[in-house]
Amino acid sequence: MPSAPATPALARLVLLAVAAEGLLTLMDAFIKLLSARYPALQIAFLRFAFGLIGATAYALWSPPAWPTREAVLHNGVRAVIIVVTATTFFFALGRLPLADAIALSFIAPVLTALLGVGLLGERLDWRIGVALAAGFAGMLLIVGGKVGGGGLDREAAIGAAAVFISAVGYALNIVVLRHRATRDPLSQIVLFQNLGPALLLALPVLWVWTPLALNDALLFALLGTLGVAAHTMLAHAFARIEAARLAPVGYVTLVWGVLFGLLLFAEVPGLATLAGAALIVLGTVLTQRRR
Repeated sequence: MPSAPATPALARLVLLAVAAEGLLTLMDAFIKLLSARYPALQIAFLRFAFGLIGATAYALWSPPAWPTREAVLHNGVRAVIIVVTATTFFFALGRLPLADAIALSFIAPVLTALLGVGLLGERLDWRIGVALAAGFAGMLLIVGGKVGGGGLDREAAIGAAAVFISAVGYALNIVVLRHRATRDPLSQIVLFQNLGPALLLALPVLWVWTPLALNDALLFALLGTLGVAAHTMLAHAFARIEAARLAPVGYVTLVWGVLFGLLLFAEVPGLATLAGAALIVLGTVLTQRRR
């Protein structure tokens, strides 16, 4: 494991991760727009299929070495995790307000920190336990606010469950990425990240395929570009900082989620959503204060 970067370098890497999360939130906003017209499987397939174009261009510009058997195995596992993570979250975006879906997904950085300890041997202290407890309490507050506001309808309940599954998958993906980012070339990681899911989804998507409008095809191409750029930036950052230290950066997405929700969907987050998100953030900030 590389040593911790100096403070100026650390700040640059954190800013890089913040920018990457902003691009991913913009991608989520576009996906929510498309979810009214296309099934989640098709959205996920096209996101990775178009992303494969950019990933291939990047690989040609920075040719990676031929992958080892270990690299193929680990990135193959990542591809399965990515498919589950993406499809469940895209499914949830069609059933929940953007800010609510993002706030519920905030449990992922807490799980990332916990898995970083269990799977990568990163340091364990009491703060991670507090952050995990605060994360689950925040999730209960967000969902409980919906119950108190007139009943948690079936669609919202299914959406919340889908977000939780996606959060577990995201945490596993980040931990595996952290493990491989110190061993595999970045262009190889990005290529696998788009090629694997596209291949896995190519057959299932035929059962739900909906003809594409030209404007939507261009939007899917933009989604692929945003995804490749953001995940390249994240992989670069995670290759140099502990997963537990960088994970809370994802909380900046709530700001973007609220903004895009207002601008594109006229969604105003409720107090329970904001309070639950704040509880999760405050708990997980403790993971940044480890010696």
